[in-house]
Amino acid sequence: MSALPEALRPWAAHLSLFPEDLALSVGAHVARLAAALGPLRARNEMEGGELQGYDGLTRRGSPERLLMSEWLMALEAPDEFVRRAAFGEQAYLRPAYRQPQGGRRTVALLDAGPDQFGSPRIAHLALLVVLARRAEAAGAGFSWAVLQSSPQTVPFSSVDAAAIGRWLKAVSAEPPTQAQLSGWFEALELGHAPDDVWLVGGARLSRLPGTERLSRVAVDEVVAPGARRLSVEVRPASRPSRQVVLELPPAPQCVRLLRDPFGTAVAAPVLDSSASAVRALGFSADGLRLLLAHNDGSVAAQALPQSPRATTPRPKRFHLVRDEALLAVGWRRSGGLIAVTLCGRTLRVYGSLKGYHKGRFVPFPLPEGIAPPRMQWSPEERPLQAMTQSHMGREIVVLLDAAGVLYRLDGRESADRSVLPIAQGVTALAERNGSLFYVARHPPDSADEDGLQLGFWTPAKSWQRPMQMGGDGAAYFGHKKDMADGEAGPLMVRHQSVHWRVLYDLRYLDQEHRSPRSTDLSPPPRTWVVGLAPWLPGMVSWPGLVVLGQDQRGFSLLAQKGIAERLVDAPARVVTATLSHSQPLLAWLTETGEVGVWSFQHRALVFRSVPGGKR
Repeated sequence: MSALPEALRPWAAHLSLFPEDLALSVGAHVARLAAALGPLRARNEMEGGELQGYDGLTRRGSPERLLMSEWLMALEAPDEFVRRAAFGEQAYLRPAYRQPQGGRRTVALLDAGPDQFGSPRIAHLALLVVLARRAEAAGAGFSWAVLQSSPQTVPFSSVDAAAIGRWLKAVSAEPPTQAQLSGWFEALELGHAPDDVWLVGGARLSRLPGTERLSRVAVDEVVAPGARRLSVEVRPASRPSRQVVLELPPAPQCVRLLRDPFGTAVAAPVLDSSASAVRALGFSADGLRLLLAHNDGSVAAQALPQSPRATTPRPKRFHLVRDEALLAVGWRRSGGLIAVTLCGRTLRVYGSLKGYHKGRFVPFPLPEGIAPPRMQWSPEERPLQAMTQSHMGREIVVLLDAAGVLYRLDGRESADRSVLPIAQGVTALAERNGSLFYVARHPPDSADEDGLQLGFWTPAKSWQRPMQMGGDGAAYFGHKKDMADGEAGPLMVRHQSVHWRVLYDLRYLDQEHRSPRSTDLSPPPRTWVVGLAPWLPGMVSWPGLVVLGQDQRGFSLLAQKGIAERLVDAPARVVTATLSHSQPLLAWLTETGEVGVWSFQHRALVFRSVPGGKR
């Protein structure tokens, strides 16, 4: 932790638990809160203990401790001696006492109720560091606990990774009560005149009987448009209160502090033998689920944990019936797995579509002259996508096949159902706030050399705009937080054989006087482009490409000027990999059948599936 500023060195031992960027963020709060709390006051010199000599001078004392120089003044200048005595200017030796072990301690009781969910716990974390160091500097013991936990549990006596990890999981839906406070007072033997007890929580803590004689720290979020601050009021029992406003670190750092502050959490492998080997994978439109296609024709939707510490739920599975071929799989906007199969010349949609008669599936016969969607699930190609759009009380199914044809499956009654192409030559598809955006190329015989189009489609409106770019149409949409309605978001397109162009501000495509900002990037030879890096706060290397290296194991982030940052290594050679355009997630499938999902936000695996076991 050599990068810590000099002002944070007193807390270096505790801050060294965190990665360097989090240590600097927490350290900024620690320094301000330490100034507000002040040091733990030493015991008065007249308090008990074993006398162990003298440790300085004082202006008060008994005559036998008066300095020899003062007695000399009584002989040589008696009037000055009397004056100094009258005005309290005489110097005495100050006695030092050895306090009994455990005679002093600091106790902190933290509220883990609904008032303190989320960012207020970042202030709690900084306060624990301050109180632990404060007690250590005064030679006092330190104990802390969660108010809502059982008083029969052993309180924490240190601030380390194990204790903080248990504290992060100790959350309660109920606010603290007087019975819980009394229980902890009895369990900790605090008595009626506790030495240094701090209650940390919301304003409602001060309304509990008996808290007026305790020191309190009230933590509240600042409610204001665009505000990301905490208001902390430090109320010592015997001193005036002090107000501190803490600026929160960037959102990804806040998430890491509240979920995995030490960067040590690793997703536990899921051992699964209930299905055949995975042959292809992809993300759902919202990026919250991983869609898996198995060799036996079945598919699964695996809900993804939001952090390495979270529990992995069981997947939703779908098995084909006889004479069916799987076309596409997806996740409905209203929830639920959707699978599209082909049986003869009829498309069957499984997934309880809203607005249709209940049944095992909804059939959509192919009209005359419409070729069946192309079926091809292979590691070399992206999984075929299916999604739904709500329109006039029913769900419309949108299907992208392996030939790049985007279909619309619609019609409430059986006689009215239709399968109609929306666009052809589609190479990238993304859902943004309920709208579909896609990149399409003109047929090879088209006279338009710059034939790439950006398309927009909803059941009620659609358009296509020329991108003034050529190329084979290979494209990827990227993730960007908080996109506005009607915004396509970041996009990268291969406009030459080895060059990629990253575009953002795509809303300017239809304006003659403005054009989208862009950056050209060229990946190194014999590397494979996986997608566009997520746009996260604090990522100074944006924009960038995520590439798979020559070893087919290591993923890197390629930024401007050829700067590359190693992201993660897969445990074996990667067969296929993909990025979500809705969440900062990267997924891969290795040649050994292992599936991994890596989070850019946590810089860690959040899901890992290994063949050869049971759930």
